[in-house]
Amino acid sequence: MTTNLRLPGRPEGITLPVLLARNAAEHGSLAALSWREGAEWRTLTWSEVRRKVAVLASGYAALGVERGEHVLLMMGNRPEHWLTDLALVHLGAVPVTVYGTSAPEQIAHIARHSRARLAVVEGARELARWEPLLADDTVPLERLVVAEAAEAGPHRTYGSLHASGARLHSSDVFEKAWQEIRPEDPLTVVYTSGTTGDPKGVRLTHRNIMLQAVRLDRNTDLPEHAEHICYLPFAHIAERILGIYLPLLRAAHVRLVGDPTAVAAAVRELHPVQFFGVPRVWEKLAAGVRAVLAQLPQEQQRAIEEAGDLARARAGHRERGEEAPAALEASYAEARERVLEPLLRLAGLDRLVWTASATAPMPIDVVRFWAGWGITIMDAWGLTETSGVCTVNSPDGFRLGSVGRPIEGLELRVAQDGEILARGATVFAGYLRPDGSLEAACDADGWFPTGDIGRIDDDGFLWLTDRKKELIITSNGKNVSPALVENTVKEHPLIGQALVHGDGRSYLVALLVLDPELAPAWAAARGIGAAPLEALAAHPAVLDEVARAVEVANARLNRTEQIKRFRLLAAEWGPESGELTPSLKLRRRVVREKYGDLIEKLYETP
Repeated sequence: MTTNLRLPGRPEGITLPVLLARNAAEHGSLAALSWREGAEWRTLTWSEVRRKVAVLASGYAALGVERGEHVLLMMGNRPEHWLTDLALVHLGAVPVTVYGTSAPEQIAHIARHSRARLAVVEGARELARWEPLLADDTVPLERLVVAEAAEAGPHRTYGSLHASGARLHSSDVFEKAWQEIRPEDPLTVVYTSGTTGDPKGVRLTHRNIMLQAVRLDRNTDLPEHAEHICYLPFAHIAERILGIYLPLLRAAHVRLVGDPTAVAAAVRELHPVQFFGVPRVWEKLAAGVRAVLAQLPQEQQRAIEEAGDLARARAGHRERGEEAPAALEASYAEARERVLEPLLRLAGLDRLVWTASATAPMPIDVVRFWAGWGITIMDAWGLTETSGVCTVNSPDGFRLGSVGRPIEGLELRVAQDGEILARGATVFAGYLRPDGSLEAACDADGWFPTGDIGRIDDDGFLWLTDRKKELIITSNGKNVSPALVENTVKEHPLIGQALVHGDGRSYLVALLVLDPELAPAWAAARGIGAAPLEALAAHPAVLDEVARAVEVANARLNRTEQIKRFRLLAAEWGPESGELTPSLKLRRRVVREKYGDLIEKLYETP
């Protein structure tokens, strides 16, 4: 357990403002929030954070924000976003963050569904999507607040709202407002990222989140006041937990990184002790390391591989709950200091003691790759509807490739069709309806169908297979997990992304995407020379190598799971182009629609 701080009450009876009051009173001089302004970091202590939150709460109250109403937020990871979220909570209002990559129709759906009268947005890019809603009679939205003053136009600015809050602030009014908040009150609404349809509003209470934070904290072992690099969107339940709620529990230090593409640079600079990444982030980081390694002399590559073998062997003993043999420990310690440590230090990864992933099955080759650097990724699993994690690997018990065991107070069982069901106090009460009521999602006994397929082994570890709705049913009635097939073929470094298709068909086909970092390095090492990705995707040597990768993957799969034909693409899929959700999950329907003609051609007779 990380937190040795005084907990001001039982977790189920605490609200978030209680934690902020404790932090300001007992840990007020500790750094709480940092962000970049130019080349420098600016920092607020916990006492300064609470003063800012109080002023902002007064500003939003003066703007007409009332207890219980939803307020929409679309900003990057910047202080205005983080502080506004807490200010609204202290009023008893409900902050709802919207993904910055959301399309206009998704924004309109959330604005209409949430009945929000106010949205706080970043600047001109966001205004272009939000301003039309002010004139839409079907949307209750009445006004916008803009963080970037120079881009606000006729709208109220964040700076002016803060100034009015400072002028009108009453300490008595502020303290009375947050003290009236109860644990069963809504803390936030998180809209699911919409892989298969319109986003659904998941209402989470203070009690849901407090129990989640305390139980997750018990599964980690970090230094006090550890820094968290906060770069995932706050519309993602993982970053809300790790970047807002857990730091409040731990009186920890949040480092905001506004540009997600700058996270590797932030890691190199800050040398964090903890780091969380969704699987795609870990894949990208691994690809970057592999691209660098490919340029090293063969002798150095061999030394790194030998050190990696020692690290993986040591991890295997830890995984089984065994003490590694003394000779192995000594060999690993020497190899880490001599071979791995200098490279880890260059990447900013030398101080890591807790690394984690969640949201989708982690490809086992990526897990094994990082284990070879002495970095054990503690894979977890959960959903927005379960307030974050349901299961987690921890230093006290882990299985590489699994997503861990249930957190305290959460029950799991597997239905006859393989679907995982969850029950416990961290499971939400229901989906938000347009009229503000809740649509129950659990059965009469309190079990929530998660939509994930998996199994629980004899030691209580959960192993995920796929999403229930994403299983492929071939024309001969066989069920196939596309994630299993995709992760197997992606083990080859040339293949960065994959989509397998075959629903209602007699065999599987695949769209494969070249890894934009490793493909050029692979080509250069073979004398192909500098070429754009489009040229590499059509190069005979590259196509032959990818065909061999598919053949190797097929050898590990059963006949129904094997890929019969594939098409290699050059353009990487992402949230901006629509193939990935903002949380970097594959939007299968979008990919199938976008590349439908290519998929159909793969089924044509050669």
